[in-house]
Amino acid sequence: MQHDGQALPGVSYVMPVLNEVTEVRAAVSSLLEQDYQGPFEVILALGPSIDGTNELVAEMSAADPRIRAVENPVGSTPAGLNVAIRASEHPVVVRVDAHSVLPRDYTRIAVRTLQESGADNVGGIMRAEGRTPFEQAVALAYGSRVGLGGTPHHVGGQAGPAETAYLGVFRRERLFAVGLFDEGIKRGQDWELNRRLRSTGGTVWFTPELVVTYRPRPSLKRLVRQFVATGLWRGELARRFPSNNGLRYFVPPLMVVAVALGLVAGLVGVVGAALGSPLAWAMTGFAVPAVYLLFVVTGALAVSRRSVPATRAWLLVVLPCIHVGWGVGFIIGFLTRTSDLTTHTGR
Repeated sequence: MQHDGQALPGVSYVMPVLNEVTEVRAAVSSLLEQDYQGPFEVILALGPSIDGTNELVAEMSAADPRIRAVENPVGSTPAGLNVAIRASEHPVVVRVDAHSVLPRDYTRIAVRTLQESGADNVGGIMRAEGRTPFEQAVALAYGSRVGLGGTPHHVGGQAGPAETAYLGVFRRERLFAVGLFDEGIKRGQDWELNRRLRSTGGTVWFTPELVVTYRPRPSLKRLVRQFVATGLWRGELARRFPSNNGLRYFVPPLMVVAVALGLVAGLVGVVGAALGSPLAWAMTGFAVPAVYLLFVVTGALAVSRRSVPATRAWLLVVLPCIHVGWGVGFIIGFLTRTSDLTTHTGR
């Protein structure tokens, strides 16, 4: 196919898949329905799933020769991405998540932006969309400053160079030039790869034209597990690369420490007051968790004004779970070797 007199580059979609039987069909369908006119292939890196995912993918690949499955025995996201990238054939690599649904114009816009910007990697906005009140509350948290801090790939912004990008549309040769994804980093591997691309003279480019639908975790247990794991690896990355981490990464762990100290001081004050001790003043420590709770309540009410009551109620639970899970994980990851503590889990 031609584009401004030139042949469009071929595209390889790479997707690590582990225990995603409920999401993978929609994710793959969104790739097959792209309006991009160049050649393409879909490569799914299959981890050791136990929920029927691999059987479903075998069905899909048998029905459509454009879908290829490769084995990812390690099961982790970075290992799966590397296996799929090595098996790819085209000069543009589009990273896809089994929880993501790409709009029809995604690849066309991404390739055009890659060519116009000269960037090594292009990404856009992760727009979380929930189907249940709980998932809708998680989606509101994702897309607000009170939830995940308001980075461009969550809330939008001006097109231009960025620190990192959601998913990513890469020049294949640059991925190999910097050594692909670091398989020792189970989460935050995108940020670390983008750090290497930038440190070797490359550009990571954000464009608000790219908007990807993301399906949040369907339960509170899975959400907490996700954010504790994300925090663990962010803490590990902050320790490994201290000069490359912005202050916003330290806000949740500082909040957790401040609230914990406030609660301890408050309890000491309560005991002191009961015993007639001069330590009664320490009850003022309760002001810290009170301020945090006020922040959560006012933030939740502000971002959920148009939501149904069940979603608004869930948001009051979701926000602290995200903040505390991420913050506690960060502290543990910063103080210890995360790789000794965690094993991979499905995304």
